[in-house]
Amino acid sequence: MDWRNERDELFKRNALAEKLGGEDKIERQHKGGRLTVRERIDQILDDGTFREIGATAGSYNYDGDGNITSHTPSNCVMGRGRIDGRAVVVSGDDFTIRGGSADAAIKEKAIYPEKMANELRLPIIRLIEGSGGGGSVKTIETKGRANLPGGVGQSSGFNLLAENMSTVPVVGLGLGSVAGLGAARLAASHYSVLVKDIGAMFVAGPPVVKHIGEDLDKQELGGHAIQTAAGGVDHAAESEADAFECTRRFLSYLPSSVFDVPPRGEVSDDVERQDEILDNIIPKNTRKVYRMRKIIDSLVDAGSFFEMGRMFGRSMITGFARLDGWPVALMASDPHFYAGAWTSDACDKVIRFVDMAETFHLPVVYLADCPGFLVGGEAERTATIRHGVRAMSAINQSTTPWCSIIVRNSFGVAGGAHRPVGRFSVRYAWYTVRWGSLPLEGGIEAAYRADIDAADDPEAKLAEIEARLNQLRSPYRTAETFWIEDIIEPHKTRPLLCDFANLAAPLRTAGPVSFGMRP
Repeated sequence: MDWRNERDELFKRNALAEKLGGEDKIERQHKGGRLTVRERIDQILDDGTFREIGATAGSYNYDGDGNITSHTPSNCVMGRGRIDGRAVVVSGDDFTIRGGSADAAIKEKAIYPEKMANELRLPIIRLIEGSGGGGSVKTIETKGRANLPGGVGQSSGFNLLAENMSTVPVVGLGLGSVAGLGAARLAASHYSVLVKDIGAMFVAGPPVVKHIGEDLDKQELGGHAIQTAAGGVDHAAESEADAFECTRRFLSYLPSSVFDVPPRGEVSDDVERQDEILDNIIPKNTRKVYRMRKIIDSLVDAGSFFEMGRMFGRSMITGFARLDGWPVALMASDPHFYAGAWTSDACDKVIRFVDMAETFHLPVVYLADCPGFLVGGEAERTATIRHGVRAMSAINQSTTPWCSIIVRNSFGVAGGAHRPVGRFSVRYAWYTVRWGSLPLEGGIEAAYRADIDAADDPEAKLAEIEARLNQLRSPYRTAETFWIEDIIEPHKTRPLLCDFANLAAPLRTAGPVSFGMRP
């Protein structure tokens, strides 16, 4: 028996899928500075590792003899592949076919990669462009009815998107205009990226928004500058190639799922390396700032710091790093913004980051310089204290190993949130520290108002009280009561952090955590 006809039919259908939306649509994609979905998959995965699933799925029309007369591929291309040798799931929107909208979508195919990632316990990368299989007003005409969102028999797969946040690493890349369901898929990820000046994310695009009186172009409405500052996405990449490289780096710090622990990387830096420039990096003048990222780069394995969310909640720095090869989740205060005080945005950033560390069993290192919560009108209008107690709860509910280095300030309720209470954590302080219930500045006037007002020379009395209290608040006085484990010379910090990472490594326990991470 000859199977030539059947084999030819398979080749024919695969060839139709490779054409995507047609040469004119592909050319338009390239003119817009964007790759096609298949080009993207080839670039992000290790060479030759893509195993496509459902390539022949689509819409077909036939003549009376059963021959194909027209064909529209599904606008989702998906399958498995490898990144740096590790298996992953990849799902990509094909914008050349109806702009990635529901008119050309096969919902079962769009949901399939989420199920596959969840049950095979593999990271998933979403290459998103358009509405991500979401709706279009043309759907009313093509289907002859309007859909009821969430109606019987209808599923966007968002339950799986949410479940995957608690199970496997999820990366969302916005590689063009992303709206509606596509925006939800991008936001429901552990690490999200927009390509500068090309990518944009919004609930609804400019034509819809114009109807409510806002005449904005795509970048003004939801471009990278808007979304990174708002915390809608984590990073703005220079190009698609840059976005793919960021994806590889992000995944390198994480396990394939919560059922494993993060792998140790290459051991390439001296554990005992000590940088004496740190001993004088903190200015004696408390009103002067310093470069926290320079401190971070000095302490972690060379070149290993991978920052996320840089433009959002800017008084806090968050990212992954390595210590003696071990991956850690690193938080640090940035005195360049609000002197390192916790704003409502910074608190939200802390919550999400600590939850991610807890989900994927990453030890936490916190380089703390926190003068407390932001105070004033802005703080009250943004409910800083409510966001703040949620951040404190996230820290105190965490179970992952924790190490804090108090670098300069630790004041008030937020200052006290530098480690989880009620369980053991490693904690050191530099000799540059100041701490207390609140800073002396402003606090003296409130606590000693009667004494100052009664003095013949109020300014001299204020100076006298300040000098007396400064002597008493020496960190060494605090250390006498064992409120701090040790006060150290800054240049000795890296060996201690590497020691912590090695102590924490065998304590990491694989498996789901007690609560699921939310986007």
